[in-house]
Amino acid sequence: MTKAPPGNGPSTVTEEIQHLFAVLADAESYWAERVSEVAPAHADGARNLAHYWAVRQLDLRDLQARLAEQGLSSLGRSEPHVRASLEAIASAAAALAGTDTRERLSRQDFATGPRSLNSNCTALLGPEPARRRTRIMVTLPTEAAHDPTLTRALVRAGMDLARINCAHDGPSEWAAMAAHVRAAAEDAGRRCLIAMDLGGPKLRTGPLADGPRVVKLRPRRDELGRPTARAWCWLTSTATPPPRPDAKLIPVHATGLGALRPGQNLSFRDTRGSRRRLVVASASPAGVLASARRTAYLATGTVLRAQDGTEAEVGALPPVEQFLTLYEGDLLTLTRDCTPVEIQRPPRIGCTLPAVFAAAVPGDPVLFDDGRIGGTVVKTGEDALTVRITSARDGGSRLRAGKGINLPETALPVPALTEADRACLPFVRTHADLVQLSFVRTAGDVEDLLAELGGQDELGVVLKIETRQAFENLPELLLTAMRRPRTGVMIARGDLAVECGYERLAELQEEILWLCEAAHLPVIWATQVLDQLARTGRPSRAEITDAAMGVRAECVMLNKGPHIVAAVLTLDDILRRMADHHYKKTALLRPLRSWRPSD
Repeated sequence: MTKAPPGNGPSTVTEEIQHLFAVLADAESYWAERVSEVAPAHADGARNLAHYWAVRQLDLRDLQARLAEQGLSSLGRSEPHVRASLEAIASAAAALAGTDTRERLSRQDFATGPRSLNSNCTALLGPEPARRRTRIMVTLPTEAAHDPTLTRALVRAGMDLARINCAHDGPSEWAAMAAHVRAAAEDAGRRCLIAMDLGGPKLRTGPLADGPRVVKLRPRRDELGRPTARAWCWLTSTATPPPRPDAKLIPVHATGLGALRPGQNLSFRDTRGSRRRLVVASASPAGVLASARRTAYLATGTVLRAQDGTEAEVGALPPVEQFLTLYEGDLLTLTRDCTPVEIQRPPRIGCTLPAVFAAAVPGDPVLFDDGRIGGTVVKTGEDALTVRITSARDGGSRLRAGKGINLPETALPVPALTEADRACLPFVRTHADLVQLSFVRTAGDVEDLLAELGGQDELGVVLKIETRQAFENLPELLLTAMRRPRTGVMIARGDLAVECGYERLAELQEEILWLCEAAHLPVIWATQVLDQLARTGRPSRAEITDAAMGVRAECVMLNKGPHIVAAVLTLDDILRRMADHHYKKTALLRPLRSWRPSD
């Protein structure tokens, strides 16, 4: 590549701009083979991507300052039209110098890039919603397979795309979700597309042995230890759900409990041998709602006795989920063997991806559970890795089964498209509008998916950028994916933050937005958007600001939660408001009527 002359040297602005044209020509030559392979709809975007990649290899800050001093564009919004921006600056600089500019002015084109991006966005994500540009994607919970009212509410609230995660549930649930989405969209008189997310290679902790089959009833207490609320339970021999959400379901083997009266007691000895009792609040053939004033532990087989002699035996309770407690300095063994392990010291747990054991080397960082626990590989072997824990909470951090493991600096020889993903693809082709590739790292991963899809161009492809390698290889990934007419990118900020460091996330998501705009490709802004609102019904101040930043992407994704409909309504309102203020990096100067002079 041609190097730009130093900005503080004797060169003039005109000379430096002319040199940048040479840099663009070098970039076109460097990426020529990749650019020639893209679909016709991406021809302009691919060339512009090569141009943007080239100029962003250089330090342009001194040149920008000197352009600004002359009242010229400083290239700060050149992403969708790099050459046109340079030509405009060259023309203006020549005009200031008294040179003829007609030839350059005739070649400038600032409309093609934004128009191409808008066209590609519509092709992949559907038509632009009313009163906002940014689409809303929602991850469907399992309930959406059984409750069509949920999908109808989401579509009415503003959902434009429904995401089905192939890592959960199965084909029967996926088909029901898809059918409910299609029906809800038809009822609403608008489109709602279906995105299916491939699970990718699962690098997770293995299983732990089951804990005891026991349930704990614990009343709430104030700071002085005085009870403020009873602990509630629902004793039932049927599948009837509890009549109140805070009641723990306890299966029982009994007859005649429905004859109990409010105020009667059920006495028992808990697992510690302590005498305890439950006070009946209501009883019916479906079950008994009761409360405890004192903490109690009930296990499978515990016998409950009523005052009239009626007895009930607690049935099979689910085992308590076990966890390892890890402290800084601990040596944790990750094993190839994924049979359930007992809780022990020193700690050990399985690892679900065998390729890790050959790829990792001493010194490689390891992160667990979305980065909540950090460590370093200190010893490797064919069947085990020893990891020294370097980051954990003061009182110890809990590591459970099925939690994610990230090795950001380890080159894992694992394809993004797993055999399980390949088995899902026939279903995806039939039911989905776009497929999302998880844990993509290299252009080979993208080529693998494109080969599997063949010539079915109707199915859109989204690359989830969630690994350090994917970020570093992004230009090549984009040019490979652009062989298909319908393609885009998801910024999967959860794993990306873990892999690259939370302190770098803001920088990385900006750079991904810039590069995709240069390629004229739509972006999905994902992970933990309005997460607290979806889970609890009340948003944090920080996540409202984060959601507003999502207006710079073409789509924002929400995850599931009990208050997801409220989260969609809130996001719809935020995006509509922000659409009048921002488009990409450009501040839109609509009239502001908030500030009024006093009378």
